[in-house]
Amino acid sequence: LLPLGVDFKFLPILSARIGDLLVFTFGHEMQFPAELVKRPCVETSRKIKLICIYFTITGLFKDAKNSILLNNNILGARLDNYSISGLKDMVNISFRHSPDLEKTDMTCVFWKEGEGKQSSGSWESDGCQTIREKTWVRCRCNHLTYFAVLMKISSAAIDEKLLAPLTYISIVGCSISVVASLFTILLLLRSRKEDNCLWQIHINLPGSVLLLNGTFLLAVALASEGPGCVALASFLHFSLLSCLTWMAIEGFHLYRLLVRVYNIYIRHYLLKLCAFGWGFPSLVVLCLLLIDRTTYGYHEIKFSTRNPNATISNSSALCWINSQMVQNVFVLGYGGVTILFNLVILILVARVIWGLRAKNCQQRTQGPMVFRDMLIILGLTVLLGTTWILAFFYFKVVQEFLFSIINSLYGQ
Repeated sequence: LLPLGVDFKFLPILSARIGDLLVFTFGHEMQFPAELVKRPCVETSRKIKLICIYFTITGLFKDAKNSILLNNNILGARLDNYSISGLKDMVNISFRHSPDLEKTDMTCVFWKEGEGKQSSGSWESDGCQTIREKTWVRCRCNHLTYFAVLMKISSAAIDEKLLAPLTYISIVGCSISVVASLFTILLLLRSRKEDNCLWQIHINLPGSVLLLNGTFLLAVALASEGPGCVALASFLHFSLLSCLTWMAIEGFHLYRLLVRVYNIYIRHYLLKLCAFGWGFPSLVVLCLLLIDRTTYGYHEIKFSTRNPNATISNSSALCWINSQMVQNVFVLGYGGVTILFNLVILILVARVIWGLRAKNCQQRTQGPMVFRDMLIILGLTVLLGTTWILAFFYFKVVQEFLFSIINSLYGQ
C-alpha cells in the first residue's frame, strides 16, 4: 500500500493508506481500491501522488445538453500521470444530498473529454453503477476521472418551447405591476389629507406587491452563485410571504366592515396589523436562515425537451428557495391557507352584498345593479388574491399561461 503525504485545499486526505475511507468537509466520500497502484508500483519506485479535487464551478463542465448536476458538485481523482481504467475493484464515490431529493431520478456519471474543438465534452455513465440510499448516492466506477451525479427532470416539467413566452409574460407583467403599484401608493398617500385612516391599512398591500415584483425581476436578472443571491432569495421569499399576509389582512378587514359591522373596535388596530403583516414574514425568513443558510440561493428551474436522447434539458435560474420542504410549507402551504381564508371571506361578503341588494333594489334598476355587484365581486376576487388558486391546479399549457398573465399583473 502506498503512503500519501499530500494535503489538498479542497479535499483533506485524512488517511495514510489507499483503501481507507477518505472523507472531506463537504460530506462526500471517496474510497480507492489497492488495485489502483499495482501497475504504477511495478513501473516506478518513487512516491506516487493521488490527486483529489472538489469542484462547485459548473462552467468548466458544461455539455451540449446543459445537464443538471446534484448540488453542482464534482469530484475528481487522478493518480499522477497514469490513465486508470478497467478496474476489477471499483472506486467508490459517495455524494450526500437532502432527504427532499430522495425520489428524484439520479445517475452517476463521469466527464468524457470531447474529441474535437466543437465539443468540450459530455457526461457519460459507462463503467459506473448507481446505488441509491436515503441521503446518499453511491457511485461505483472502474476508472479515475471527474465524477458527478446527474439529475433527471420529472415528466411534469415545463416544455422547453414555453420558456421564452412564459419568461416574457412574467417580466412584462411584473414590470407593469411595479408601475401600477407605485401609482396606487401615490394615490393612497394623496388621500391621507382626508379625514380617513383607511389609507394607512390599504397602502401596505400595494407596498408588498411592489417589493415582490421588483425583487422577482432582480432575482431573475442577477441570478448567480454567492451571498448576494442568498440575500436576494431570502428577501424575495419575505416579499411573497408579506404579500400573502396582507391579502389575508385585507380579507379580515373587509369581514369586519361588511359582515361583522358592530363591536369591531380593536385597540392599536393598525399597529397590530403591521406587526403581523411585516413581522411574521420577517420572523419566518430569519429562522430559516439561522437553521440552514443554504435554504436560499441559486435555484435552477428545469425544462423538458422533445429530444428522446437527452436525459437532461435546458434550464433557467433565479435566486430562490432550494429546499423543497420549505417551498411546500412556506410557499404552497401558506399560500393555500391564505387563499382558502379569503375565499371564505369572499363568499360571506358576496352574500351580504346580494342580501342588501335584494331588499333595496327596485325592479327597474335591478339589471344594472346586479351587473355592478358582479363587477364589485370580481374586483374583490382579484384584490384578495384568490386568482392564485390556479397554482394548485394543473391543466397543462392553459394553466401555465393563465397563472403567469393574471398573477404577474396583480397590483394594477
